Amino acid sequence: MNPMDKMWVSFIGIGLMVLAALIISFARVKTKGWVKLVLTLIAIVMLIYGMICGLLSIT
Repeated sequence: MNPMDKMWVSFIGIGLMVLAALIISFARVKTKGWVKLVLTLIAIVMLIYGMICGLLSIT
């Protein structure tokens, strides 16, 4: 992967992690019940994909 592709992959990873943090914060403050659970699961999946993108950009 060339350096420009690595840059874009790292930006995507950072964006996913930031979005996951915002979703978790929103879920904890504003929601209850199953909506909170669904938003938390979505945020966890986004966090995992963000981590994978970050690891891909390192190698």
